[in-house]
Amino acid sequence: MSLASIPDPNSVLLETRNLTRILPAVVPVTLVEDVSFQVGQSEFIAITGPSGSGKSSLLYLLGLLDRPTRGRIFIDGLETENLSSTDLAQLRLQKIGFVFQFHFLLPEFTALDNVMIPMQKLGKLTSGEQRDRAEGLLSDLGLEDFLHRRPAQLSGGQRQRVAVARALANAPDLILADEPTGSLDSKATEQVFESLQKIVETQKTTIVAVTHDMDLAARMERRIHLVDGRIDYDRKQ
Repeated sequence: MSLASIPDPNSVLLETRNLTRILPAVVPVTLVEDVSFQVGQSEFIAITGPSGSGKSSLLYLLGLLDRPTRGRIFIDGLETENLSSTDLAQLRLQKIGFVFQFHFLLPEFTALDNVMIPMQKLGKLTSGEQRDRAEGLLSDLGLEDFLHRRPAQLSGGQRQRVAVARALANAPDLILADEPTGSLDSKATEQVFESLQKIVETQKTTIVAVTHDMDLAARMERRIHLVDGRIDYDRKQ
């Protein structure tokens, strides 16, 4: 299968149909149950819900990091159910960027090097082009003076913005964020949120973010609220 031939639909970027994830056990645990929705291009979506409602489990399914027990996921019109692990990894590398609550930057590398790593893995750009793009992404996020600093030399908000730049490295259509401001103070939270908002507005990237911060969720254009692994409501704001 050639991932280069994935179609680029006009509107629907991500679709789930009856998505269900059950952990096998003596008493099986249902994490996500019968979840169906579509995500268009350039959307900024909050996934909310009480603790244990399946928010992060759903995000990991959307990011193809976990496989559903039942149901189907389509990325750019491509059904992912029967893809091999290798093809899933390639699809993630090309189409999806990830931002987690903790930045997961490699401590021995500079901010610039961390952002270049996904580009090196994809292998589409020369080393010079990778460096230019990484510098541009970091500069767009206000980090032009911190290119050569290692994570330990950066504040929490700066590290998280480096993680955002890394998520953008391969120009993905979709960014999935799991509590991207959960470990930050109010000032850094606002900086990271504004960075994500700017990405949606200027780069037409879709962002789906799990958050427990209701103030931030209210500022996103759409909210999918989960209760006990099911969609309680899905509405524009």
